[in-house]
Order: sequence, then structure tokens, then C-alpha cells
Amino acid sequence: MVYLEHRPELEAGVFLEEEEKLIDAVAKEVGLIAERKEAADEKSKLHHQLAHADRLATIGQLAAGVAHELNEPLGSILGFAQLARDCPALPEQASKDVEKVITSSLYAREVIRKLMVFARQMPPQKAQVDVNQVIDDALYFLEARCAKAGIQVVRELAAQVPEVTADPAQLKQILVNLIVNAIQAMPDGGTLTVSTRTSDTSVVLAVRDTGIGMEERVLERVFLPFFTTKDVHEGTGLGLAVVHGIVTSHGGSIDVQSRPGKGTRFEIVLPVTKPRNAQEASEDGAGS
Repeated sequence: MVYLEHRPELEAGVFLEEEEKLIDAVAKEVGLIAERKEAADEKSKLHHQLAHADRLATIGQLAAGVAHELNEPLGSILGFAQLARDCPALPEQASKDVEKVITSSLYAREVIRKLMVFARQMPPQKAQVDVNQVIDDALYFLEARCAKAGIQVVRELAAQVPEVTADPAQLKQILVNLIVNAIQAMPDGGTLTVSTRTSDTSVVLAVRDTGIGMEERVLERVFLPFFTTKDVHEGTGLGLAVVHGIVTSHGGSIDVQSRPGKGTRFEIVLPVTKPRNAQEASEDGAGS
């Protein structure tokens, strides 16, 4: 193309009017294509999240049914095994075998308890809880294990965190599960960071490690019960499913981010609610 007059390269009007119109049209079309692509990606992401939530709900219903069906026969097995153990004429080998039955029954009962927590069949005993204090309590029992594994523990706890309405034992169980997973993900040592931050409506608790991380296919199934990448004797695959169940039963949400070789970060958002008596006092004050 040849211009009819000389135009310096740095001049603002370097393009002809027709060229500017064409460039504008192309730019608008590219923008629309990019917007449509982003919208399609967001729609696909939301569809995936809904499908995942629906799958978890279905599995939760199945888990609750299985737990209830197993509870009664398991109780009978455990009860009769304990009676047999107390029999004075029981041979030594039989006594050892009965002890194995009792141990296995107790383990199975713990699995059922976790299933019931996941399926929300065990309502939490809620109170006003200081999340930072729960973190300190959980780390008190696990810091020695971290030190032995060559893992540095870093606390990044926000000051004056508002209390949340939660079951303190279940919150502690969440932390223990996440921290133990993080320890197992760092066989050669690393850094474990536990942090909190706040907003007007929520407290955010995060557990981050510098371990082996997870691939996308693992990340998509991480909260499914009985899904595990560990060896047979290292876990039941219920830990993160129970964590998800507890968080959901508290009206919260949990998100996980991970990359192979780059570590994993779990983030839990718990709503901040006033205790009932405080709400009533506030309402009374507003009405007077």
C-alpha cells in the first residue's frame, strides 16, 4: 500500500481513516471472542462445581445409609468379642484372636463415625470458638512431629480474630487432618504455614505446605470419600471427605490449590455469627 502524502512513523494519525475503522472493527471482534471464551470457561467451571457438589451429596446419602446398616451388627460383634475375651477358660491363642477382632471392630467403628460426620448424621456441639486458640491447641500436639520430620512451622495468625460459632472438637479435627496430610506430603522436610485472616462476615483459615503437590486429576477427586493416593495402611481416604463434611455443616466453604512439586494450600472460610444472647440483646436494644 502507498500513502499519497508522507507520514512520520511516530505521528498519532499514522493510519488512514478506512484502516482505523478496520482495526477498530477487528479489535471489537477479538474482544467479543475473548469475552465469549471467558464466559464459556466460567460456565464450564460452574457446571463442574455443581456436578461435584451433587456427587458429594449423593455419596453422603449413601454413606449415611451404609453407616446405619453397619452400626448394629458391628456393635454385636464388638460386644460378644469383649464378653469372650473375659472368659477365664479361653485358650491363649483364642484370646489373641479375640483381641484382634476387638481391635478391628473399634477401627471399623471409627470409620463409621467418620462416614456419619461426612454425611452430617452427627450434629456438631456448637459454641463460640476462637480459631487462633484451636490452631494453637492442634499444633501443640503436632509440632514435635513436624520438627522430627524436618518441617518448619510458621504461624501467620491475625490479631483479634472474631469468634465463630462452631464445634471446637470438629474444628480441631479439621486442622489435625490437614496438618497430618501436609506432613505426609513433605517426606524430605519443608515449611508448614498456618494462617488466619478476617473480614466483616468471615474468618479465613489456611494451611499451606511446600510438599509434593497434586496433579489436576487428583485435585478434582480430593474430597471424595475413600479416594486416596496413599498406601493401604496409611489411610482410609476419609480424612478430607470428613473435613469437607464438617466445613459444610458449619455453613462454611473449603478451597484447595495445588501444583505438582509446588505444594498445596487449603483455605477454609467460616462465617462469623453473633452468639444467640448477643443477637437478642442487640434486637432488644434496637426495639427500645
